[in-house]
Parts: sequence; structure tokens; C-alpha cells
Amino acid sequence: MSVEQRSTPAAGNTGKGSGLKKIVAASMVGTVVEWYEFFLYATAATLVFGKYFFPSTGNELDGIIQAFITYAVGFVARPLGGIVFGQIGDKLGRKPTLQLTIVIVGVSTFLMGCLPGFVEIGYWAPAMLVALRFIQGFALGGEWGGAVLLVAEHSPNKSRGFWSSWPQAAVPVGNLLATLVLFVMSSVLSSEAFLGWGWRVAFWLSAVIVFVGYYIRTHVTEAPIFLEAKAQVEESKAISYGVGEVIRKYPKGILQAMGLRFAENIMYYLVVSFAIVYLKSVHKYDTSSLLLALLIAHAIHFVVIPQVGRLVDSWGRKPVYLVGAISGAVWPFFAFPMFDTQNAVIIVLAVTIGLCLHAFMYAGQPAIMSELFPTRMRYSGVSLGSQVTSIFAGSLAPLLATQWLKDTGSWVPTAIYLVVACAVTAVAVLSLRETKSIALEDIDEADAERHGLATATPKG
Repeated sequence: MSVEQRSTPAAGNTGKGSGLKKIVAASMVGTVVEWYEFFLYATAATLVFGKYFFPSTGNELDGIIQAFITYAVGFVARPLGGIVFGQIGDKLGRKPTLQLTIVIVGVSTFLMGCLPGFVEIGYWAPAMLVALRFIQGFALGGEWGGAVLLVAEHSPNKSRGFWSSWPQAAVPVGNLLATLVLFVMSSVLSSEAFLGWGWRVAFWLSAVIVFVGYYIRTHVTEAPIFLEAKAQVEESKAISYGVGEVIRKYPKGILQAMGLRFAENIMYYLVVSFAIVYLKSVHKYDTSSLLLALLIAHAIHFVVIPQVGRLVDSWGRKPVYLVGAISGAVWPFFAFPMFDTQNAVIIVLAVTIGLCLHAFMYAGQPAIMSELFPTRMRYSGVSLGSQVTSIFAGSLAPLLATQWLKDTGSWVPTAIYLVVACAVTAVAVLSLRETKSIALEDIDEADAERHGLATATPKG
């Protein structure tokens, strides 16, 4: 099968120019909204929830650990959401699925801002927090796959890495907005007011911005390659789609996607969540300074991701990802000593470098994962491969790191943990075949030939 871009017009290439930019914008805005809400929880879990929703034990880290356990619930829900919404997305389309997920995330996040604390209702407070967190994670499990595929399936073959990296760049924007709102609240309010009601404002704002994201997503169109694959599935009972089919036919692709996600997911949450815990608990760094450091780092992360996406198209998928895996393993060994300097500029630099190295793994994920699966089961394959990993990667990373810090008083166990994770991801990268400039139509045709199906798309 050729991995060169076709010279004939391809279904996946019809979104060029302003049409493609509109698709990218719609995907990004929705992703900004949803990740604003998801990362808002992550930051609040570190700064607020440990004190507000759980009983005091006299050790600040105990409350943070309990809050991170509720944080992990969202990650457990994400694979379930990936399975359900992946199935819906492969059958009905990327657009209606993304409209549904953004509403669910918005409602659950708004309700989090309305919850009473442990002092008012006891253990019902964390119980309701966990329930809403599960719903939020469930919806987000179906969001990422649809957002990146909407762009990837519209993108030209030779620049798929660049265009599909933009939804990834929307993630730090969402995180930046969440951090900005909390930064303003914590700066203008007293500690008592911030813990009492200030943090709620950031959650209530989701009710406003969710309407913006939903409205924009009503104006996008499905990629022609998806419409052709959908028509083919509907016409032929011999052709299947969705989660069950991708597990049976492409288990290797799922495992490769999981391996790619492993170190990237762990590293991200160590940089943006555990770094706050370390600086706040070990060095008693004030909240506003920590949030300001994250603001700067997120802004730079946003700029870097699309540039790495260009490298994915020019250098290839594998070499760029390997750079990220290898450099990510090195990061904690210089970052934590930089944190220990307690110098504001050096701390910002350490966090920023961490996110820039992370971008070498993160930017290319949509292109690589979309090229692992045929169109008829791509949403399910991408969602399953990426979201299952989050259970034992991103959900556990800040929790384990905080527990190790409590038990040993050292960052070294966390550094070793990241080294092992990066080694796993490097092996996954080496197992891939290079798919730079491949046509998605060729992937569909190879799938049809392999499984004795009718050709999914007309040959040029």
C-alpha cells in the first residue's frame, strides 16, 4: 500500500482553505470548553477540594490525596465514554456526538459549583462530587476522539499532522482559561472568600461558554470519507463497525495507541498537577504565584504544539514522538532541582520546558492514531486506545506521586516512574510503521482487501 499522497482529489482532502479552518475552529472551540471544565477540576482538586469536601486530618497532603482519588474517577469513566460515544460516532457521525458530549460536560461542571461542602452535609458532599465527576469524565471520554478525527478526516494527507494538532493546542487554551479564572479569584479575594465561594464562579462560567461551543459545532460538516464509509456499512450487512469490530480486527492498533498515550498522559499530569502539589507542600509556594507560572507555561504550550505538528509532517511521525519520549524521561531530573531553587523565573522555566517536551508526544497523536484504523471503526479505535490508558496513566500519576512524596519526602520515585513510562512509550513508537503523508482512503482499501469487503472509497 502506498504511503504517498494521492494525486487525485481524495475525500479526506476536500476541506482545504477556509472550509478546513472552519472545521479546525469548531473542533478547537468545543475542546477549549470541555478541557476548561475538566482541568478546572484538576486545579481545584489541588487547591480547594481537599479542604472543602473532605474532613481534616491535620495533614494537608491527606486532603489532596482524597481529592485526587475523586479526580481519578473521571479517568475511570473516560473509557466507558469512549466505548459508548465511539460506537455512536462511528454509526451516526462525529458532529452529533460532539454536540452531545459538550452539553453533558457543561451541565455536570455547573452543578459541581453548586455543591455544599463536608461541613454542611458530611460525606454526601464527596459522594455527589464523585457522581458528577464520573458523568463529566464519561462525556469527555467521547470528546477527544471526535474532535481530532473531525479535523484529521478533512485534512490534506501531507499536512494532516499540522492541522490535526490544533485540537491538541486547544487543550492548553482550556487549561489556561481555567487557571486564569482561578488566578483572578485567588488574587482579588481573601483565602476565606476564595475557599468559600470564589472557586464556584469558575465552575458556573461553564454555563455561558458551553452555549458558544455548542453553537459553533452546529455549523460543521462530516468529512466525505466518513459519509462514504457510513453508506457502505448501511448498504452491506457483511461490513461492521464500532468497538467490537475494532477489538476483533485491530487489537495491535489499540495496544499501540495505548502505548503512545502512556508516557504522554503521565508526564502531562505530573507537570500541571503534581508540580503544584510539590511546590505548595514542600516549599509553601503561594497559590497565586503557582497559577501565574502555569498561565505562562500553558500559553507557550499552545504556541509550540502546532509547530511540532509541522515537524510531524516533515520529519515523520516516529522520530518526533521518540524525541518526546526520550526527553520526557530526562525532565524530572533537572525540573525538581529547579523547583527547589524557589526562584520564580526558574520554576516557570521548569514547567514550561516540561510542557514543550510533552508537545513532541502530544502534537502527533491525532495523525498517528487516525492512521492506525480504517474509517468505519476509527472513532472507536482512537477513543478506546487513548481513553483506556488514562485509567492507569493520568488518573494515577498525581495520586501516586503525592503518596510517594508523603511517604519518602522525595521526588526521586516519581522521576523513576516517568522513566519507566517513557520506555514503554518508546517501545510502542518503534513498533509503528511510518505513515507520513498516507492517504486515509488507502487505509480503507487495505482494510477492505484484508477482510474481503467491497472497496470503501473509489480509486483514483
